[in-house]
Amino acid sequence: MEDKYIELLINECTNLKNNKVLFINYSSEVKPFVSKIVSYAKNMGVSDIYLEEEDINYTHDLLSKLSLEEIKNDPYFNKKIWDTYAEKGASFLMIETEHPHVMDDIDPEKIGLMGKLKRETKPLYRKLQRECKLPWCIACYPGEIWAKDVFPNDSDALDKLRDAIFKVCMVDESNPSLAWDNYIERNTAIMKKLNSLDLNRLHYTNSLGTDLYVYLPRGYIYAGGRERLCIVNMPSYEVFTSPVYDKTHGIVYSSKPLMYNGSLIDNFWIKFEDGKVCDYDAKVGKDVLKEIIETDEFSCYLGEAALVEYDSPISNLGFNFGTTLIDENASCHLALGAGFAECISGGLNMTVEELKEHGVNDSKQHVDFMIGTSDLTITGETVSGQKIPIFENGNFSSVITE
Repeated sequence: MEDKYIELLINECTNLKNNKVLFINYSSEVKPFVSKIVSYAKNMGVSDIYLEEEDINYTHDLLSKLSLEEIKNDPYFNKKIWDTYAEKGASFLMIETEHPHVMDDIDPEKIGLMGKLKRETKPLYRKLQRECKLPWCIACYPGEIWAKDVFPNDSDALDKLRDAIFKVCMVDESNPSLAWDNYIERNTAIMKKLNSLDLNRLHYTNSLGTDLYVYLPRGYIYAGGRERLCIVNMPSYEVFTSPVYDKTHGIVYSSKPLMYNGSLIDNFWIKFEDGKVCDYDAKVGKDVLKEIIETDEFSCYLGEAALVEYDSPISNLGFNFGTTLIDENASCHLALGAGFAECISGGLNMTVEELKEHGVNDSKQHVDFMIGTSDLTITGETVSGQKIPIFENGNFSSVITE
């Protein structure tokens, strides 16, 4: 099925049919798989391929020995090459593999700085990404360390994790592209329904203690699937929008662990007032959560509110993958940091300042965290005051799917 996965990534997630420049970012652990992607792309006539290989152990060693100031100045953490290829109009493919706990002994401030540098040293890429003017996709492929963390004491861990990734990416279907077409068609109908409701705010509640109000801007747009040039996450089961950044209030509890740059954050809650994080706690990784929230002036506000049914292909497998890319597509989630220009009417033609005036957040950070549960209720309230059930018992209500 590996060949089918590569075909899916190239044909649905990179736009290489119309583009002959490819940038691939990947972990050294999955280099053999990336080599196969390169061969496939070359057979399509793609001649300009840049490979950015990252070694998690080398990264760990650098972070352990360098000071904060040295990290800022070390070229290893500078991503300006992304801007070089963004200028060329490249397609960007990021192949992630997790390395759980590898950063457990690293100062959280250094981890936070690394994440910040990854985003702020490629401003052109981020601008074109925000404006939906370049194709990009984040996908994943398993490595031994990740597999053994998901399936401990299992000699077949790597094969099991690979098969699970293929399943949630619909690679086990006879025609994966058609399967995604059909799923996106259903989600498109849901997006159209949500966009027609003239919602003012959403009220989230569940038995974990979540009691959160999220406000939507006038002219909000729910997006997902192929709203951009291609499928930008593989897999992608979400529909998402950007809330009014300075109105969120209440408390929200995490429903799944969050792995951030190799560090675990788990069993946490976040409280908001006037859109801003005013309090938080975590049983695991509170210092790392602090670095995310304090990345910059606006990383403490929300940029995304995504809806994913609890009764979904990933959730129904019954285990956590331990990577946000997949786990966020098993659960409703929120994101601290930057919002999306395509999530408000006319937003793709607005400046960052204009987007901010319309309520869409801007930050050097964007970190998703999962909040969906089997008993999650989301009630929408329209501008006229009508209350509409959006989610009941963790899934879309019949009002939305009928």
